[in-house]
Amino acid sequence: MSLFLLRRSLTLLLTLLAASALVFVVLELLPGNAAQLLMGPDAAPEAVAALTEKLGLNQSAWLRYGHWLAGLARFDLGLSYAYSTPVAELIAERLALTVPLALLAMALTTAIALSAGIYAAARHNRAGDVGMMIFSQLGIAVPNFWFAILLILAFAVKLQWFAAGGFPGWSEEEGGGFWPALQALVLPAVALAVVQAAILARITRSAMLDVLREDFMRTARAKGLSRRQALWGHGLRNAMIPVLTVMGLQFANLLAGTIVVENVFYLPGLGRLIFQSIANRDLIVVRNCVMLLAVMVIVVNFVVDVLYAWIDPRIKTTEL
Repeated sequence: MSLFLLRRSLTLLLTLLAASALVFVVLELLPGNAAQLLMGPDAAPEAVAALTEKLGLNQSAWLRYGHWLAGLARFDLGLSYAYSTPVAELIAERLALTVPLALLAMALTTAIALSAGIYAAARHNRAGDVGMMIFSQLGIAVPNFWFAILLILAFAVKLQWFAAGGFPGWSEEEGGGFWPALQALVLPAVALAVVQAAILARITRSAMLDVLREDFMRTARAKGLSRRQALWGHGLRNAMIPVLTVMGLQFANLLAGTIVVENVFYLPGLGRLIFQSIANRDLIVVRNCVMLLAVMVIVVNFVVDVLYAWIDPRIKTTEL
């Protein structure tokens, strides 16, 4: 197991380095000048040149890339061009909303998808299975931003159970609190979870159907286990390899999907920060936010690989 983790950790580090190079190169190819944008179109060339030098934009790309990597290593992400605030503080402030939103959406996705997928597999080719697959197909077809607008119209405008947008904050000093803040995240989380749950439910159903045909499931029933115990106790764990793969990808999609949903609900999260920074051409914020999303995706995939080995020990022994 230690050799397996060492190989995976080395792959993780190399992937992070490659991702950082890709993010830096892509953003460096963007046209325009951040100093010119900040100073305005009518700024004097001397003032633009002075700001360019102050921001370090006149240095070579290799030097800027090296400085950025060194800053990442010591968690110094620099100052935002537009906000004149440490980027690390901006990101930490926005993550306090985005991470709970993504986790809540992922929890809803997992609960809905596993229940629906197992329910459909246990009733293969019957009314429950067909109905569940029809609903999942509808869920896949609905864009999350359009569904978010429908949720606002139904539950905020019509029923007035939730606010249409905004975020009161997690602390009472900010005028909010835990429950008001959680309530503000319910509709965005549902909007994010519906599409992902529909996809995951179909994957779970397919994996469970393969497992139900195995001999050990018949043995479990012959030993006296109920159908529910056999499904959840034996079937689900053996079907989790493809399900975990999709869940890892979906969590990354949820983090990226917040860019659209946070703008629909006017939530001050990481997605809205990226949107505003792109509009301001605040490249240092965009670069670090995109790198953070890449790190989350890569780390999630690393965790999924480790979970593979925990669920099925044959995986690590095969690689060794």
